Amino acid sequence: MDEYYVPTAAAASEFTEKRSRFLTDLFPVETEAEARALLESVRKKHHDARHHCWCYRLREGGVERYSDDGEPQGTAGQPMLNVFQREDVTNVLCVVTRYFGGILLGAGGLTRAYARGAKDGLDAAGVSVVRPWVQLEIPCPYRLLERLRLLIPRCGGAETGCAYGADVTVTALFPEEAEAAFRAELTELSGGGVEARPAGTVLRAFPVPGRGGKI
Repeated sequence: MDEYYVPTAAAASEFTEKRSRFLTDLFPVETEAEARALLESVRKKHHDARHHCWCYRLREGGVERYSDDGEPQGTAGQPMLNVFQREDVTNVLCVVTRYFGGILLGAGGLTRAYARGAKDGLDAAGVSVVRPWVQLEIPCPYRLLERLRLLIPRCGGAETGCAYGADVTVTALFPEEAEAAFRAELTELSGGGVEARPAGTVLRAFPVPGRGGKI
């Protein structure tokens, strides 16, 4: 399957523009029912706010929906959705709540503010890539363990487990295209004494460095 991008975690952010407060609540979601339930929870949390503008994108069925929630048409939901389209992020719900501060922002000001709310929320959440990963089990003598733990990320992998016994067995995930290079590096590291065992393929999300959130 092709890889795709999702929020790493739920997140919140806030900023003020001309005395109006814009509060973002962003969530990873997989279904419309989940998105609608979370939207209602945000409305209840900020029940005294004037606007709860929102959008969501779902990978299943290619669903995209949004609402301006009383703001001038085209100034809120669509600009928010555009952020996630541009960043190629799916399975996401974003709600930007506005507490009106008494100063009109105009159509352009609103469009920029709601787009900023969506982008700030995504930056706070971070972005993860979902893709198939090859799972390997690597029996390793203790003397090589720390060097192996440095080698795995250098080859594009991620350690996911470690079992201690007479030797250590490290479990790691690698993109399919990185497996051969890792095996070659492992052979060099161990002088041919350590061989990784295949343990299937799994579908996992991993944070993308440089795309927000806490890595």
